[in-house]
Amino acid sequence: MFTPRSPALTRYQWRVGLASIAYVAIIFAVGWLFRHHPPAGVLRYPVAALPALPIIAVFAALGRYLVDEGDEYQRMMMVRQVLWGTGGAMALCTIWGFVETYAALPHLPLYFAAVIWFGCFGIAGCARWIDR
Repeated sequence: MFTPRSPALTRYQWRVGLASIAYVAIIFAVGWLFRHHPPAGVLRYPVAALPALPIIAVFAALGRYLVDEGDEYQRMMMVRQVLWGTGGAMALCTIWGFVETYAALPHLPLYFAAVIWFGCFGIAGCARWIDR
């Protein structure tokens, strides 16, 4: 049975879509800039941090969705997905850290925590729809 999207979900999807487009544009621009015209001095720090802004915007969009969603069941399902995604990411990051320390796995940059979270969040979302 098809369930229509709530206006809150539609706004959430637009926000995430726009943040994703911004992320792709910024990551390419910052990569190009650092390869061809690296910023000097303290300017390099905020420029290097720019790709984090759209990722933060996705987290903000998720929080906004949870505030805006009027359907308590849908809100609870999203909270559940967030919790599974967070637990999965924390578990994987913790395991990776110990194996990296004691068994010489390659070092993973810290920004991969968000990548791992998004992966776990996506898997939890698939399970969310299967669970129905």
